[in-house]
Amino acid sequence: MPSTLKGCGPHRSQNLRSRLLLLVTWLSLTGAAAAAGPDLAAASQMAAAGQYQAAFDLLNPYASEAKGDADFNLLLGEAALRTQRAEQAKLYFERSLAAAPDSVPAHLGLGRAYLALGDYARAKIEFETVLRFDDLPPSLQQQAEIYAKAALDYAQGSRLLSSGYAMVGAGNYRTNSTAGSVGGESDDNFFSARVGGSLNYELDNGYSLDGSLDYRYRNYDNSERRDDRDLRWNGAVSRSQGEGNLALGLRGRVSYRGNGNYRNDFGLYGNYSLRLDPDNQVAMGAEIRQRRYPVGPLRERTRNIAELTGSWTHSLLEGKASFTLAGQAGREFNTQRADGDANFFGLSPALNFTITDKLGGFVFAWWQNDRYNVERLGAEGDRLVGIGTRNDNLYEVGGGLTWQFLPSWSLNPEILYIRDQSNILANNYSSTEIWITLRLDF
Repeated sequence: MPSTLKGCGPHRSQNLRSRLLLLVTWLSLTGAAAAAGPDLAAASQMAAAGQYQAAFDLLNPYASEAKGDADFNLLLGEAALRTQRAEQAKLYFERSLAAAPDSVPAHLGLGRAYLALGDYARAKIEFETVLRFDDLPPSLQQQAEIYAKAALDYAQGSRLLSSGYAMVGAGNYRTNSTAGSVGGESDDNFFSARVGGSLNYELDNGYSLDGSLDYRYRNYDNSERRDDRDLRWNGAVSRSQGEGNLALGLRGRVSYRGNGNYRNDFGLYGNYSLRLDPDNQVAMGAEIRQRRYPVGPLRERTRNIAELTGSWTHSLLEGKASFTLAGQAGREFNTQRADGDANFFGLSPALNFTITDKLGGFVFAWWQNDRYNVERLGAEGDRLVGIGTRNDNLYEVGGGLTWQFLPSWSLNPEILYIRDQSNILANNYSSTEIWITLRLDF
């Protein structure tokens, strides 16, 4: 026994020294690596080559110590999102925004993370701090997906972002019998078509150029009813800053009114939207425009319109639904119509909701009160007794379903009821429309 122990002593001492040397070397190397910090350049190259898992593995060990680094968290958030770690990606994009509130890619990345989590309403609110697309489909999920496609294009280096759509449909237009309405009841089938799109070019420092076109056409079976043709356009400069987005622009429309007559709208507008928190967005706007009837018997209706708008959008059911309450108020002036100028105000609530991954729905209502300023003598049957001014209440109630049966393709059945109530009998009106539309978004 003593001889055996005596022979092993030097070997045990040598092994201990070797292990200590290895431990010191390892501690030195890891200490040097920690001191050097994360290699963002290498991680960026990996991400550019599509190696998001490798980029995530390289950066993730430093996540705790780099909480305040906007670029680090932006890159780690992108790597996490591309490797199906949406919840982690959401955290990293939020950290990036906390460090750099004006970051366009962080806003768009956070919106994509919300979408990956199935939080469509919050995704849309987040996207709209940067992007502005007009005439999106009524489906809340589809709206978020269209914004997400543009956001992904931006993440891949594109500055020009776009959305487009084409629609065809058929339906029935019924004029209801209303006291004082001209012509009584009527029932017409119609064919409709619509095409348009939006462009958004991202500049530096949060600025962007926005534009859209929208053409609508409706042809009725009844040859005595005019066909509807309407071209709408919009061009603006916008800037995102923190949780807000400000836009200034011009917009208008050219509408065919039958018998060779047209109506032209042209106006200057401003709009500011603000994300209060992930579940709430508010917006306010102002516009001055002219509604002009160049020739024909409707020329006296030409007028100027000054309008203020406001809205509040709230996310519901963990982002599967959203509620919006909008309001408007303004004045119509410089007109030659018999009832004179008018003040107006109104409200419009709307609810969008998701039923399944492919099926959604929406309901809305709209009300506006118009008060005119030229006194007139009420005709027989009018609610106006003696001399007074015209007072109208206008109502719309509608809703529909959205079925996305293939990627980018949807079927949309809808219904709309319109009711105009006036103390001047001849201005009472009511109609009901039912139609179905096939829509392609691209």
